[in-house]
Amino acid sequence: MERLKALLESERFQRFIIIVIVINAITLGLETSKTAMANAGGLLVLLDRAALAIFVAEILAKLLVYRLRFFQSGWNIFDFVIVAVTLAPTGEGVSVLRSLRILRALRLISVVPSMRKVVNALLRAIPGMTSVLTLLLLVFYVASVMTTKLFGPDFPDWFGTIGASFYTLFQVMTLESWSMGIVRPVMEVHPLAWMFFVLFILLTTFAVLNLFIAIVVDAMNSGGHEEQEETRQLVDTEHHEVMTELKALRAEIAEMRQAADRR
Repeated sequence: MERLKALLESERFQRFIIIVIVINAITLGLETSKTAMANAGGLLVLLDRAALAIFVAEILAKLLVYRLRFFQSGWNIFDFVIVAVTLAPTGEGVSVLRSLRILRALRLISVVPSMRKVVNALLRAIPGMTSVLTLLLLVFYVASVMTTKLFGPDFPDWFGTIGASFYTLFQVMTLESWSMGIVRPVMEVHPLAWMFFVLFILLTTFAVLNLFIAIVVDAMNSGGHEEQEETRQLVDTEHHEVMTELKALRAEIAEMRQAADRR
């Protein structure tokens, strides 16, 4: 059991799993090509089944080694769910379930440490992002009501309802054809409309959305500081243990010398 545990936690095994995930993702992508399936369809299906067998064997081995402790790790649960979903039947009429096999590529997140750090930072940033998202929704709601009343009668397709205004403003926020496609036609009827849209873009695209980036960066920095603090604590603990052992060793040597002198 200890050998199996050492194998599962070894760097070579982790690299092997990463290679299998990458190859499996590539083969699943090639399965969408009619040419690739016509020339090497059997090989692609075989590689896919082999990858699935490896993933299942890995999960079973971890369950055997860690038992219930396996489910104490969020990443282990993530891997378990991904593999369980992709074990769904792949017969006729379940094309949606077949397409879920590509979710195996998401396992790279759990096996690559740098990706785990990014995801952990995003999770830590959720409380702050919730506040920013609420603020953004409030700005959108106010702007939607205003544009529906101001521009709705003349541009019902874009601003006829709050829902339509919300979607149009979302397009404006993403800066996708916002000027020539939306704002300039509106300005032909409402010449001062540019003031509203420029202010809206400044509030959403250049202010509120940048807050998301700031929150994520701050969360990643906080995560880095926590890791550094854990490393310092670990080093301090090891240093204390070493010093304690050295003191005990010195005391034993002193006692041995005293005993030798008495003789």
